Amino acid sequence: MAVAALLTVDANAQRTPKKRKDNTPPTTTNPTEGNEQQQNNNNQPPAGYDPNANLPVTYDTTSNDLTPKKSLRQDNAFDKSNLTQRTPLPYEHLRWDDALYAEKVWRELDLREKMNKIFMYEAVDDNGSQIFVNMLMKAVQSGEVTAFTDDRFTEPKSIADVQQLTSGRLDTNYVFDTKQIDKVVGLNVSRASFDAKSITKIRLKEEWVFDRESSRMFVRILGIGLLKTEYFPNTTKERGTSNLFWVYYPDLRPMMAKAEVYNPKNMGQSRMTWEELFESRMFSSYIVKSTLDNPSNKMIRNYINDPILRLLEGDNIKEKIFNFEQDLWSY
Repeated sequence: MAVAALLTVDANAQRTPKKRKDNTPPTTTNPTEGNEQQQNNNNQPPAGYDPNANLPVTYDTTSNDLTPKKSLRQDNAFDKSNLTQRTPLPYEHLRWDDALYAEKVWRELDLREKMNKIFMYEAVDDNGSQIFVNMLMKAVQSGEVTAFTDDRFTEPKSIADVQQLTSGRLDTNYVFDTKQIDKVVGLNVSRASFDAKSITKIRLKEEWVFDRESSRMFVRILGIGLLKTEYFPNTTKERGTSNLFWVYYPDLRPMMAKAEVYNPKNMGQSRMTWEELFESRMFSSYIVKSTLDNPSNKMIRNYINDPILRLLEGDNIKEKIFNFEQDLWSY
């Protein structure tokens, strides 16, 4: 019996255990795992949460003030009150029957040129800033002249529309606590003021007319447009120019007759006014468009790609107008 018992025990020891039907290991449950996941989800802010929603917001409404600040004392050694009483001379009447020749010309003034530096004279007088663009903006915002969208003066712009075009972009800055520098206590929204130096080009629309009654060529400026230089994003490379607005030049003449031009020689009371400067054509410019041999009514840059050839084409147009007047005379 003892031998039989030993044989039974040895057989049970050599028997292989049965395999599990599925090879997946038994899962062990951790009672704290679900709580940690739920706790991590609770740390995330809800959708649409704005930490600055409850902060007070202030708006900075200060901008480039074009209102002139007059001196409270006599700022000159002599009385210049007659300057405000100047009026431009009326144009000589031109009859339609006497207009033997008439061509419209568009030209641009680059204010960065040396001869046009007087347009960017940075000074302040009793009539306000002496920069020509600021003087023009002041006349538009005061309602003295009307701004238009195009060079045919078909659609006027309101003062609010002009201010919207010339205003800068909105910028939001954090307001920090004076006692705790890393604590945000509010938001300040400001708008960049209009910078007259960003206007680097002015476009003129004029008409050259030969009056056969007086046998002379007349040039009449019809409009002045402001061109803003546009740049490629995050670069200083110029992409082109955009038109801000146009003003009718005859409406602007009374204002310009009361504003003096900077003169480096400083000739006192004989200083030239802006109206005299434009009528005397004491500026540097180049032609960008004309009605002469232009049936498609295109700008020169639309059919000539090379910049040098554009300048030569503008000089060619100028020479054609000059030769027409000279060919009318016989010597």
